[in-house]
Amino acid sequence: MSTNRREFIRNVAVGAAGIGIGGMASGFSAKSYSRIVGANNRLNIALMGCGRRVGAYYAALQDKKNNVDVAYICDVMKKQREKVGKDLNGKVSGKATLVNDIHEVWNDQSVDAIFNATPDHWHAPGTWMAMQAGKHVYIEKPCSHNPREGELLVAFQKKYGKVVQMGNQQRSAKESQEIISEIHKGAIGDVYKAVAFYANMRGECPVPKKAPVPDGLDWELFQGPAPHQEYMHDIWDYNWHWYGWNWGTAETGNNATHELDIARWALQVKYPEQVEVEAAKRHFLNDGWEMYDTMDATFRFPGNKIIKWDGKSRNGHLTYGADRGTIVYGSEGSAFINREGYTLFDRKGKKVKDSKSSGSEAGTALGGGGDMTDSHVANFFNVIRGTENKLNSPIEEGAISQMMCHYANISYRINKSYKVNTENGHILDKDGMKLWGREYQKGWEPKL
Repeated sequence: MSTNRREFIRNVAVGAAGIGIGGMASGFSAKSYSRIVGANNRLNIALMGCGRRVGAYYAALQDKKNNVDVAYICDVMKKQREKVGKDLNGKVSGKATLVNDIHEVWNDQSVDAIFNATPDHWHAPGTWMAMQAGKHVYIEKPCSHNPREGELLVAFQKKYGKVVQMGNQQRSAKESQEIISEIHKGAIGDVYKAVAFYANMRGECPVPKKAPVPDGLDWELFQGPAPHQEYMHDIWDYNWHWYGWNWGTAETGNNATHELDIARWALQVKYPEQVEVEAAKRHFLNDGWEMYDTMDATFRFPGNKIIKWDGKSRNGHLTYGADRGTIVYGSEGSAFINREGYTLFDRKGKKVKDSKSSGSEAGTALGGGGDMTDSHVANFFNVIRGTENKLNSPIEEGAISQMMCHYANISYRINKSYKVNTENGHILDKDGMKLWGREYQKGWEPKL
């Protein structure tokens, strides 16, 4: 692919993305762009983060219809990037270079797009730095570590005009799209409430102990934008989710993002008026898990609408008959929606219709993956090329859904409920607003 062609695809994609996200940009429509460039032009992509989630992209990267080259495989842990290199060797197009430092990728002008599947504290900074370097970004949930980062992501996207898709992949499930459309057309009357839920059987978590940095791990770069601290045993691997707020966003940021997004989508609401939370650590009280593992959250919206979150990280009781999903209530019926499809009920509770997914998407399994992810990734590629007009989860939508998770976490951390400004989403509580942003390691502060 020539340098001129790369510049062309990069510049014109701004116009195509602008149309899908709400405005005219360069004057090219997605249709005219696809005629000029053609759907067969390859995109050079890079994988940023090679932990449990990266395997969910394999099918999409191997799909010849997506027409991509894997140019880089980047991770701060040597064994992880090497494993992904072996997994993809001979199975994807492109001669991927294995690198430790993502700055090498950002500095390469030939890279079109990045998949950001790093730990939570890297999601927003890694995405806005990629945009500054001229890259489009598929950003995994949670798209931000705190509310301020969500605001910044939207501002960076508007400034640089890049295609930024959040990885809440159920937005690309045709069954979810179908039932949400029916709900919006009045299938269950006036919607007033949604209950989003998650139940898992996470086990005991080791108590962190001072230890040498594991061979092959760049501990300083792992910490990146987060304030740096000394290494403790097991802290870099998946359990960073539960070892305090420096890196993770707890289970609500980790998983509620998906179901709360479906609930908000169904109810057509934006920011809540009030947030109330009851949460605590209820299991393995002496283990290393520092946050709550059980949460009930209530979000009250204008128009007397309500969303409830029932999150159980370490109790597998299937209260609602499934390990995760969303129930939407209306004046004339209700709908049960999850990754397997949906069931529509009338007001008497009689099943009116159901539609089961013909594919599969992992529920609570670590890493996940499946047909919804494949479709979500394809949508990202197609909007970059201009062959589709609209992202299924543009960052300005994803950031609002993510905000609900931050609201719940902040309510837990300050141990009180609070009101919210429904115009800009800001918390109307001085203690809550102290947690709106975060402290960054010196030199990593955002520069918009």
